[in-house]
Amino acid sequence: MNMEYETKRLELKILPDTAAAQVLRFYLDNQEIFEKYETDRIPNFYTEKFQKMLLQSEYNLAVKQTLIRFWVYEKGRTDRIAGTVSIHNIKRGFYQSCELGYKFDQEFWGKGYARESISKCTQIIFEELKLHRIEAYVLPENAASKKLLGKLGFELEGVKKQNVKLHGLWRDHELYALLEKDVLEKKEVIGPDSGTSNRILRC
Repeated sequence: MNMEYETKRLELKILPDTAAAQVLRFYLDNQEIFEKYETDRIPNFYTEKFQKMLLQSEYNLAVKQTLIRFWVYEKGRTDRIAGTVSIHNIKRGFYQSCELGYKFDQEFWGKGYARESISKCTQIIFEELKLHRIEAYVLPENAASKKLLGKLGFELEGVKKQNVKLHGLWRDHELYALLEKDVLEKKEVIGPDSGTSNRILRC
């Protein structure tokens, strides 16, 4: 696995802790939107010190292939984070599976960047991490996210009832999944990916 990848329009990077201020800006600019769908933040979450610590931790986890978070940029615009895609809860052995998470700055909505970057990440998951299954959990009212997963080939498998406590309430989540074989079948129709990678980190 690598530290950096490219798609036609985007750059995906595992960031060092020196990017803490930029990451903090990303969260502050989208605080109201992101917090609707996520668990309560700890008191010091919106500080540069905490984001620096988090980036250090996530870098170490990426090396171990326990959790991998890519930060997404427009090519030629590295001053502003467009979004982030995370590959977490990676299970080996008899499972060979992971969970997918993603969020994008509202300034970059409507450009297809989420689909483009997640598509690249599914390629990394199946071809480089050699996993078999990707899962994604979505709140039932999050229509945009469900539509996005559908375009990416994910299928609705069911509902996990009251599986996460959000803002004091136990909430249901819909479970979507994508299997390696589904991507391989589509590749024969779509053709090979045109993205490139920067082979810095070998895990």
